[in-house]
Amino acid sequence: MHVRLCQATLLCLLLLFTLPAAKGQGQTQATVSRSPHGDLKMPCENCHTFTSWKPLRNIIEFDHNKTRFPLRGLHAGVSCTQCHVSLVFTNVGSKCSDCHADIHRGQFGADCARCHTVRGWQIILQNVRGHENRFPLVGAHAALICDDCHKNAAAGQFQGLSIECIACHTPQFQQASFPNHQAAAFPVTCQQCHNMDSWQWATFDHLKFTGFALTGVHATLECSACHGSGNFHGLSTSCGSCHLKDFNSTTNPNHVQAGFPQDCAVCHNTSSWTAATFDHSRFTSFPLTGAHVSVPCVQCHVGGNFVGTPTACASCHLKDFQGTTNPNHVQGGFPTACQQCHNTTSWANATFDHSTTGFPLTGAHTTVQCAQCHVNNNYNLTSANAACSSCHMQDFQGTTNPNHVQSGFPTACQQCHNTTTWANATFDHSTTGFALTGAHTTVQCQQCHVNNNYNLTSANAACSSCHMQDFQGTTNPNHVQSGFPTACQQCHNTTSWANATFDHSTTGFPLTGAHTTLQCAQCHINNNYNLTSANAACSSCHMPDYQRTTDPNHPAAGFPTDCSICHGTASWSGATFNHATTGFALTGAHTTLACQQCHVNNNYSLTSANAACFSCHQTDFNNTNNPSHVAAGFPTDCTVCHNTTSWAGATFNHNNTPFPLTGAHVTVPCNSCHINNVFAGTPTDCYSCHRVDYQGATNPNHVAAGFPTTCQTCHTTTSWAGATFNHTWFPMNHGNAAGICSTCHTNPSDFSVFQCTNCHTRQQTDPRHAGVRGYVYNSTNCYQCHPNGQGG
Repeated sequence: MHVRLCQATLLCLLLLFTLPAAKGQGQTQATVSRSPHGDLKMPCENCHTFTSWKPLRNIIEFDHNKTRFPLRGLHAGVSCTQCHVSLVFTNVGSKCSDCHADIHRGQFGADCARCHTVRGWQIILQNVRGHENRFPLVGAHAALICDDCHKNAAAGQFQGLSIECIACHTPQFQQASFPNHQAAAFPVTCQQCHNMDSWQWATFDHLKFTGFALTGVHATLECSACHGSGNFHGLSTSCGSCHLKDFNSTTNPNHVQAGFPQDCAVCHNTSSWTAATFDHSRFTSFPLTGAHVSVPCVQCHVGGNFVGTPTACASCHLKDFQGTTNPNHVQGGFPTACQQCHNTTSWANATFDHSTTGFPLTGAHTTVQCAQCHVNNNYNLTSANAACSSCHMQDFQGTTNPNHVQSGFPTACQQCHNTTTWANATFDHSTTGFALTGAHTTVQCQQCHVNNNYNLTSANAACSSCHMQDFQGTTNPNHVQSGFPTACQQCHNTTSWANATFDHSTTGFPLTGAHTTLQCAQCHINNNYNLTSANAACSSCHMPDYQRTTDPNHPAAGFPTDCSICHGTASWSGATFNHATTGFALTGAHTTLACQQCHVNNNYSLTSANAACFSCHQTDFNNTNNPSHVAAGFPTDCTVCHNTTSWAGATFNHNNTPFPLTGAHVTVPCNSCHINNVFAGTPTDCYSCHRVDYQGATNPNHVAAGFPTTCQTCHTTTSWAGATFNHTWFPMNHGNAAGICSTCHTNPSDFSVFQCTNCHTRQQTDPRHAGVRGYVYNSTNCYQCHPNGQGG
C-alpha cells in the first residue's frame, strides 16, 4: 500500500511540472486539464492548496456523508488512501469484504454487519442471532470471546458444535472433588446443579431429583455429611440410617428401653434433634390436655413403659383420690371415674354436674358446700332426702308470716319458695280456684285468712265474707234497704269498692243516651229496684214531658204514651216520627212541613180520604190554568203529573195514552194539539194537525199529486222537512236523478206517470237492443224489462 501511495505522489508531481511547459510551447492551443480522480465533480481547492499540489489541506472540504457510503465509527478516522488505493475514488467497493478478509470462509455469508459493527471488529454478541435461537449466550457465556468456545475460529469452524454443557466443561466435571463427580457417577447434565453465571456455587434440587426434601438443618449440611463415602445412589431416606446414634443415646425417655420405633419423624423434626414433640392424640387414644401437656413422660410412663399404660385417671391419681377430704371421696363411696368432677387443668376446683343426679342445683344451692346437704358423707340420693323439708324443716317450722305449722301447710316448699332465698316466697293463688287480682294482690294473707284459716270453701270465698261491712255501709244506693244481693262482683271489682258499675242491660232495660248519666235514685225512687213492665215504660218517668208537649199537643192529638215511637234517650226534644209506618211516606217538600199544616185541628187520624193529594192541594188543582185542570176535567189524582218536590214543573207520561210523544212532539205545548182545553177525543192521525203542512208542500205538490194523508209514510216526528220515501226496488238515485222526483215523474199531478226516454234516447237504446225480441222504445216497456233500473 505504501508503494502505491509513492507512485501516486510521483505521478502528481510529474503532472504539476509538465503542464506549464506545454502551455509555453503552444500558445495557440487550448488548455486541457485532466483530473487523476476521474469524474470527480468538486473544486480542487477543496483538498489542495495554491502553493503546491501536495501536501493536502489540513481541513479537507469533502462531506463523505453525501456519498453512498457515509463514514461511521472507525471508518471516520481512516485515511482516504487506506480505502481509495486508486486515485479514481469511484473505483472502490462498498461491501465489507471489499476491504476486510473473510476468515469465516463464507460460512456466515457476506453480511459482516450481522456480527460486526463500525465501532470495531470485535464481535457484538447481542447481534449474533444464531446464538439466540440455538444457544443463547447468558451469564458468564456473554463475556467470552468466540475463540474460547470456537477453537477453530481462525480456520472458520463455527458450525456443528454441541450445545451440551459437558462439550466444553468436561475438565471442570472431571476435576470436581467436592463432591467427586466421577466417583459419584454423577450424570453429565450439568444444568441440574450449575448455572450460567459460575461453575462454583452449584445448587441441587434435592426434592425434585431424589424425592427427599432438605429442610431445617438438613438444608445447611454439606453433601458429605450424609453422603460420606461418596455414595450418592441408593441411600436410605429413613431417619435411623443417619440418626441411629442419636436414637440410641437418648435417655429422656430412653428410646431403646422403651422399644420406640425408629421412625424419628413421629416426634423429631429437621430443625433440631432436641425439643422433640409427640402428638399424643394422633398416635395414642389418650390426648394430652391441661396440665398433662407439661408433665414429663416418665411421670406417667414409669420405668420406661410406654406400651399398655392404663388411661384411667385413678391409675395415676389414686393418691389424690384417697387424700381428698372435701368431700371425703373414700367415705363418700365416690367412683374412681375422676373425670366426672375433675379436669386435666388442676385436681383442685373440681366441679360436679348435679343435674345428672336428677336434682339440679339452682339459686343459692349452687354456692352451698357439699357437706351442708350431704351430712356424714351421705351421697346416696333418695326421694326422702331430696325433698326440700329434709334440709329446710327448721325454716318451715320457724316461719310465722304465715305460721306454716298452725296453718297445716304441706312441706312441699317449692309451691311458694324458690332456691334463691327462703324469704320473699310467692304463692300462685289461682291454683286454689280463687285468683288474686286488683287490690287483693297487695293484701296480707292474714287479712283474709283470719286465725290462720287457709281452708278455702264456697262460703269464705264469697265477697261478702270479707266485705259485709262495706256492703252494709253503702248508701248510694242503700244496698240493705234495696234488697241487693250480696254477690258483690255484679257491680264491684277487685281494684276498689268505690266506683262500682252495674250492667243495666242484664235487667232487660239497657241504659243509653241521657239515661247513662242519671243517678240511680232519679229513676229508682224510694229505693225501688224491682223492675216491672209498668215502671219500665217511658211514661212512668216522662209523663210530665208528654203532657206539656204542644208541638204537636200530645194529649189533644191522642198520641200513645209509647214515647220511643218518636223520642230517643239522648233528649226529649228533637223527636222524629217515621211517617212511613202510617202508610203515607213523607218525601220531597212534605218532609219540611210542620205537622199541623196537614194535620189541621190536631187531626192525626189517617184515612184514605185525607191521605189523597186533593185533600190538601185542591186550591192548587183549581187554580192551575196551563192547562186548566177544572175545564179539562182532569182527574184529582195529582200523582199522575205532579210529584212531592214542587207543584210546578208537572210532567205527564203521554206514553200511557194511545199516542206516545216522540221527536218534536215532546216539546210542543199541550194546547197546540189540545185546543180549547179539549183533552178527550183528540184525534191521533197526523193530518188532523198537519193539514196546513200537507197542503203547503210543493216539492212535490202533495195535493196535486193526490198523495194520501198518511203523513208517516214519508215524514217523521222530528221535522216535517227531510221526508223520505221508500221507493220500493227502483233506486231513487238512478242515473242523474239524485233523489229529485221530477227527473222521472214529469207530471207533478200524477206520480204514476214516469218517463225513461227523457234520459235514455233512442240513439242510445236502439243499438243496444238490436236483436232483442219484443223490444219497443217507450217508458212502459223499459220498466217492464228493467224494474230495478239495472241492465238485463
